[in-house]
Order: sequence, then C-alpha cells, then structure tokens
Amino acid sequence: MAGDKEDTTSTFLRSEVMSYVQMYIPLEVAKHIVSEIGEIGLVQFVDLNRNVSAFQRPYVQEIRRCDDIERKLRFFRNQINNEGLPPLKEDLTNNPKFGTETMDTLEEKINQNERKLNEFNNNQNDMNKSYIQLIQLKNVLEKVNEYMAESNFKGTGLSENKVEVGGDEKLLDHNPTDSNFRFIAGVIDRKKVFSFEKILWRALRGNLLFHHSEIEEPSIEKSEDTNEPLYEDVFIIMVHGAELVTKIKRISDALGAVIYPVSEDANARNKEMQDVDSRLSDIKKVLDTTRQTRIDQLTEIQKDLDDWCILVRKEKNVYNQMNLFKDEKKAIIAEGWMPTNKIEEIKSTLSKAMEEKNMPTSIVINEKDTVRKKPTYNITNKFTKCFQSIVDSYGIATYREINPALYTIITFPFLFSIMFGDVGHGILMFLAALFICIKEKQLASINNEIFAMLFSGRYVVLLMGAFSIFTGLVYNEMFAKPLSLFGANNWIFNTKGLNEEGKAEQIGDLEAFNKNGRVYPFGMDPVWLDAENKLIFMNSYKMKMSVVIGVIHMLFGTIVSLFNHLHFRSPINLFGVFIPELLFMSSIFGYLTFAIIYKWCTDWTGSNAPSLLNMLINMFLSPGKVEDDEKLYNGQGTVQLILLLLALVCVPWLLLVRPFALKSKHKNDPPLDIKEDIEEELAPKPFSFSDEFINRGVGTIEYCLSGISHTASYLRLWALSLAHGQLSEVLWNMLLDMAFGFENFVVRTIAIFLIFAAWFGLTIAILLLMEGLSAFLHALRLHWVEFNSKFFEGAGYKFTPFSFRKIIKRLREENRNNN
Repeated sequence: MAGDKEDTTSTFLRSEVMSYVQMYIPLEVAKHIVSEIGEIGLVQFVDLNRNVSAFQRPYVQEIRRCDDIERKLRFFRNQINNEGLPPLKEDLTNNPKFGTETMDTLEEKINQNERKLNEFNNNQNDMNKSYIQLIQLKNVLEKVNEYMAESNFKGTGLSENKVEVGGDEKLLDHNPTDSNFRFIAGVIDRKKVFSFEKILWRALRGNLLFHHSEIEEPSIEKSEDTNEPLYEDVFIIMVHGAELVTKIKRISDALGAVIYPVSEDANARNKEMQDVDSRLSDIKKVLDTTRQTRIDQLTEIQKDLDDWCILVRKEKNVYNQMNLFKDEKKAIIAEGWMPTNKIEEIKSTLSKAMEEKNMPTSIVINEKDTVRKKPTYNITNKFTKCFQSIVDSYGIATYREINPALYTIITFPFLFSIMFGDVGHGILMFLAALFICIKEKQLASINNEIFAMLFSGRYVVLLMGAFSIFTGLVYNEMFAKPLSLFGANNWIFNTKGLNEEGKAEQIGDLEAFNKNGRVYPFGMDPVWLDAENKLIFMNSYKMKMSVVIGVIHMLFGTIVSLFNHLHFRSPINLFGVFIPELLFMSSIFGYLTFAIIYKWCTDWTGSNAPSLLNMLINMFLSPGKVEDDEKLYNGQGTVQLILLLLALVCVPWLLLVRPFALKSKHKNDPPLDIKEDIEEELAPKPFSFSDEFINRGVGTIEYCLSGISHTASYLRLWALSLAHGQLSEVLWNMLLDMAFGFENFVVRTIAIFLIFAAWFGLTIAILLLMEGLSAFLHALRLHWVEFNSKFFEGAGYKFTPFSFRKIIKRLREENRNNN
C-alpha cells in the first residue's frame, strides 16, 4: 500500500484519496443534516443495518408515504399527457428546496389537487356517458326513420346480410304494422354486428327481421382493447312475442349492444329527436366548460409538478439513507466514505447550513480506521466524462491505481484516426462535433436516445475528427484524392512503352530524383497515390506502421505499470512482474519494431531487402543463425540469440518469483480477525499460495501468448485504413468521375448537381457513420484488451455518493421517457 500520508491534491491521473468517517448526528436535526449532505453530494453512506430487513427499518412508513405521493404525482403527469398540454421549457439548473413549506403542507396541497381533479374527471365521465348515449339515441332515431321511410311500413325489408343456416326455417314474412310485431333498435360495435346477427338467427330460428346501418362518424368513446376510434352500427329488429324480445335483450347484453326504446309512431320519434338535440346542446356546453376548467387546473398543476416531484424524491431518498444509520437514544450514527481533501469543506458547509436554519446543534465527524476496500472516485468534467466512461465500461480502476482515461484522451482518437485518416472526412466529423459543442446548452434537452449518445461523446468525436485531419495529411488523402500542398511533382518519369490500353507506361527515375529532386516535406508524396503500385506500397507501409504503433502502445502500457508498483511500494511486483514483462516484450516485439525502422532507414538499392517475417520465424527456429541474403546488419545472429535467451528466462521469472516472494512475506502473518460487519466482497482476503500460484501461472501464459496475438491485433489499423481508403476511392470513381465525364455542359452541370448529392449522402452514411462506428469499436477494443491489460487491474468499485444532483438527473430522464 501507499504511505499513510498521501498527497490529497485532486488529479485526473489517480482517484481521490478517500477517508472512512463516522458521524454523530442529533436526532432532531438528522433529516436536515442528511438533506444538506445530499446537496453537497460527496458522502457515500455505508449500511450499518445489513442484518435488518427492509420492512423493519425505522423510516419505512415515511418512505411509503412518499411512494403514495409519487403515485399521485404520476397520476397528474399522466392526466397532463393525456390532455395533450404542451410541455414547459425544462430548467436544467432548477433545484427546489423546502423553505417555509414542509412535507405536510406539500402533501395537503397535492391531496387537494387530486380531489379536485378526480371530481372533474368523475363529472366529465358522467357527462361523457350521457353525451354518448344521446348521440347513440339520435343515430338510432335517424336510422329508424330512414328505414321506416324506405320500407313504407309494408314489411318488405328483409335482412340485408343473410346467413346460411341448416334446416327448414324460413324468414317470416310479416307486416310490421301487425299488432303482435315487436320493434327493437339499438347500437352495437361494427366488428360484432355479423356475429350478433348470426347468433340471433340461430337463437330465434329465423323468426325475425334484421336490419343494420353504419354510423359514419366514430364514437368519442375509444375501444377498450386497442384504444383506437370505435365505429358502431345501428341495428333494427322486428319479432313476434315477448319471449323473443327477452332473448334478444339477453344476447344484446352479452355482446355489449345497447338497446334504446323507440316509438313506432313517426310524430313521436320526431318530437323525441328535437328533445335529444336540445339536451345534446346543453350537455355540450357543460362539457366544454368542464373540460376548460379541468385544463386550467392541469395547467396550474403543471407549473409546479416538476418541483413537487423533485422535493418528494429528495425526501424519499433522505429517509432511504437514514435507514442505513444506527439509532441511539438522542442521536444517530452514520458511517461512510468521503474525499479526504473535502472533509473540512463538508464540515464547514454543514455548520453554515445549520446556522442559517437557526439550529445551533453541531455534528461530530471523525475519521475512522477500517479494513474495508476503498471506493474509486475520479473527478471528471464535461470534457473528460466520456473518456472516463470508456474506461469504466471495461472496469472500475482499483483504488489509487493510474487512471487509463488520462492517456485515452490522446491515444483513443489517434488510433481511431489511423483507421479513418482522410482530411475531408475528418473535417466533416470535426465540424459536426464542433457545432454540437458550441450549441450544447440548446441541444442538451433533446430527448432522443441515439442523439443522447452522440451528445455525451461530442468531445470524443471532436478529437477524432481533428486527429483524422492530421492522419489524412500524413496519408495525403482528401476524399481519396491526393493533395499537393508543398509544390508540384518532383519526380522525373521515363517512358518504358505502351501498356495494353495504348497508354504510355512510365517509371520514376530514382537517380534523377536523388540529384535534382526534393523530398516531399510532410506526409505521403502525392505521386505515390497515382502510381500503379500504390496499393502494394501503401499496403506494406501501413502494415509495418500498425506493428510499430501497436508495440509502442503496449510497451507504454507496460511502463505505466511501473508507476503503479512504485506508488503502492511493491518491490515484489516491480522485480517479479514489471521487469520480466518489459524484457519479454522488448526482446521479441521491441526488436521487431527496431528491425522495421532500421529497414526503413537503410538504402537497399542494388540488393534485396530481407524479409522481416522470415527473420522473426528463423529467430526461433534457427537461433543464432542468419543467412547472408537475409542479413539485416552485422552481428545479427548473436543479438537475436541473446534476445531469445532473455525472453526464455523471463517465462519462469514471471511464473515463480512473485508467488514465492509473497509466500515468504506472509508466512508469519496472523489469521485475519475482522471485527467489523463488512460485505464479503469488500473484506480483505487472506493470502493463499495455491491461489496466487495458479493466478500467476494463468497470467504468465496469457502474457506470453498475448504478446503475439495482441501485436497481430494491431494489424486492424492497417486493414481498416486500407478499407476506408478503397471505399472512398470507389465512391469517387463510380459517382463523381461519371458526372465529370459528360461532354454536354448542361447535362454535365445537372449530373454534377444530382450525383454530388448522392455522393455526399453515401459519404455521410457509409464512410462517416458506418466506417466511423467500425473504427470506433476497433479503437475501443485496442484500448480495453491490448493496452489496459498491460497495467490496469480494474478490480475497484465506484464511489456512489448520496447526491441530489444525480437523483434529479435520473428523475428528469424518467419524466422524459414518460412524456
């Protein structure tokens, strides 16, 4: 472990120094103290009642009360959403607090609004039912009048939708003016009308006249199953006898049909129609007034709803935290973690808050020794937050180990840009991210899941675009076309002859270039991008570059582990892990990197350059021997033999030194005597030689084998870079070159306009979005696996303080999802 007196200065390189504290809080001010701690947001409380069930804790009733109030607030929000009221502008800085108003007065206000709203809803529902019934009755009267007028009371109106039924039953042909003929009319769901007719036909054995007519306008009532508009039909039935009428009513009730009493006399029906119209007009006025009053009530509630939700959620979380404390007679005892450099600030803030509330009682905060595992707390801002999230997605750093997010700020966009290098694409990505960064306050409230991910990573995208511009300049590519930023072509070409297409075949004159030419000062010489052997050259260049960058990246990760071992004062890890790992990696893959750079810097004119792949294979198969035609430099065989022996020595060194050194260190340790009530995963573990030896064996095998696989993994930089360049070139050649090929000026102008739009759209969709996402994921993998595995233990747990700011943020996200 590090020394007892650590530097408590905040730095992004390591997590904050944490202290375990014990707090004595007077019972009468406990709730106010915990609320202030929530406003500060720098204390993570520990559960001192782990063995007490949730239902037996002291503040269960208060939490249930808050749950009930939250249920009422959700009811208000649902009513507002159902009414379609426009959302109010969200104030992200709003943080309401209880002042003169207490939880009791707030609850009474919420209950009062709930009673009023329920009363409005009940009145409106009752009037809606009456209104629906009157509309149905009006439709029934209209359809009955139409039917009677068409049939002219002669009984010729037979069923319009006949149902084939087995048997000899026939539809009775009777005159509706017959005194025994019963007349029934009503309304039924259009989807059920044919089933209704068929059931009636079978139940009454065809002894009925059945007619139905569609109502054009949907009902204001919604379907219970699908919540879609409900369409209905008016049905008219004529039968003989009271018994058949009873059967029809029972069947109607079963299918949800509504029967209305309708007079057979036309004059009575007309008079009833006038009465229905008058009542509809009155109810419509009352409904409009009630609805407007209800909307006004909801509008008033909406103004305070967000504040109410925040206050109730704060109150509920305060009681949740107080359930973690241990109750004494006149005080409660709380324990938890806080940053060491913030202890005095927290004490001062709490004292000041109590003075403002005229509560002279003070609290006692003491640091306490503990064997608990300490939480990891990395302070971030809006720029570093996304980079920290990239690391935390892989694993939470062990307490006080080096935070990989610091290096990820540079290495992540750089590795991305190697795969995505293009000046044009980098500029588009950079400008898009720059716009989001400039307009971040206006765009922060957009409720879209995909955009939210882009918004949270806006600074990562900004750096990825900037680095892609740089690597695009190194590759000298802008939308797959070369740039001549530093003058015209310096090469002299000699014509060898004609190729198959009848075009001159030229080759660069290297001697003339060495005498009179000028080396292109930065990036790739544009002449290479137009050469026939461009792909072969770029393929070799990018493959070797990927290996060099990969090995440097992994060696850097290995060197970072040195500073962890020095910080934790662990000479065993320094000599038993770091040194053999560094020697093993350097002697094989560091040597390969040296050979690549040496080969690049050597003039091989007049001779064949040796194959580095064969060199690496023969280094293991033929130690100490190098063929003359494969020799890279003098004394190569001896150097390779020494490096190979050194790598072989590192394997048992990695396997044996640390386990036996730790065994010697812990052989006189007394058994662990943990008197604290600690969660098993946070308690210290006794040393076990067998566990350590097995873990070290797995670690040794993994490190030695991963040296090959991880180095090969960096070849994805080469593969994706070539793929990106080829896709960009294909898009240009297939679209823009075709547009420029038209001879007619008008046609060429129109073609350029249309094809440019298609080219630009495909560039955004394929090269920026799809290829960009692919390069992002590959860069993520290289950091998580290849880089972090060299030094990052990632066995910590995150510091999760009791913070009202985070609670309010989660609440706002819930409300957005519910809107």
